Amino acid sequence: MKRKTFGPVTSQQVAQVAGVSQSAVSRTFTPGASISPATREKVLKAARELGYRPNAIARSLNTARSRIVGVVMSYFDNQFYPQVLEALAQRLDELNYHLLLFVGDRDGNVDRIFDQIMQYRVDGIVLASVSLSVELSEECVAAGIPVVLFNRSEENATASSVNTDNEAAARQIAGFLLAGEHQRFAYVAGLSDSSVNVARQKGFIETLERHGIENVRVVQGDYDAKKTAKAARELFSAPQPPDAIFAANDHMALTVMDIARFEFGLRIPEDLSVIGYDDTGPSGWPSYALTSASQPVDAMVSATIALLMKQIESENIEPEQLVVPGVLVVRHSARRPRSGIIEKDGLMLFQPQEVE
Repeated sequence: MKRKTFGPVTSQQVAQVAGVSQSAVSRTFTPGASISPATREKVLKAARELGYRPNAIARSLNTARSRIVGVVMSYFDNQFYPQVLEALAQRLDELNYHLLLFVGDRDGNVDRIFDQIMQYRVDGIVLASVSLSVELSEECVAAGIPVVLFNRSEENATASSVNTDNEAAARQIAGFLLAGEHQRFAYVAGLSDSSVNVARQKGFIETLERHGIENVRVVQGDYDAKKTAKAARELFSAPQPPDAIFAANDHMALTVMDIARFEFGLRIPEDLSVIGYDDTGPSGWPSYALTSASQPVDAMVSATIALLMKQIESENIEPEQLVVPGVLVVRHSARRPRSGIIEKDGLMLFQPQEVE
């Protein structure tokens, strides 16, 4: 049967053509609903002939579920976040949920676009690279909308979060550089109020201080390539430039390497060791071969979605703080210690050791 009108096709019309009830049409297009294969095939055949598509918005009004998860993200020039976005979209699609993307401000606060998110009747929210004020976190709880912070955390813990152990990883990086017998250390910081930056800086600086190293240079890169390039030039122009740099993420670490090699003629790792955080794709490129603390995207995304779905389905929003283990992947951008390097699954790793 050919469609003869240009108006929207209704489920009632599909039911008439298929010779079934309207509820059978509804069950056909509802994942997991009970319906016989023969009836389902009749409905799908009629729907194809009529050009019918179920109205997701109308269905959400009936079920009180939109099956939409709002994701707020920024810093797309950092390869970590496009990778996270793709993994989130794929995992949600497997569960018949849809990802609705909102681009946050680079200052890391999502309050400005909060009203926009809520207007779409989302079932849950994932905040990656951004955070939410206490007031709005409490408003989400009151509305029954779970929020999961990805690669961020809050001091008051009103929202759930999924992270790697940023402070422990930074301590391990400091231990790696100390074992490599470096003398002059610097840290290229992200945004000063970013929770992950605070933890990484704390772990790195405090470990070095416990070993009697007090004069660690700290410069602001703010997760921005231009600011990082300026900070790197400042470090390398000093009378005693560092011979070991830890950057708060890979994006900044790669920028530091480019400035060191192409503007100051430094050899890596002979003259300078550089370590990043995230272990993004470019870190493994031979032109960089960056030693980096890994953030296992698949494991972090799986933990995020599992936590979100549990809270959506149970309608019980109890904040949980999950920590996903990572490793320090050793490549060629930093001078290696004499011991402590192991091979596992084709990667060279720094064996975790207690750093006093």
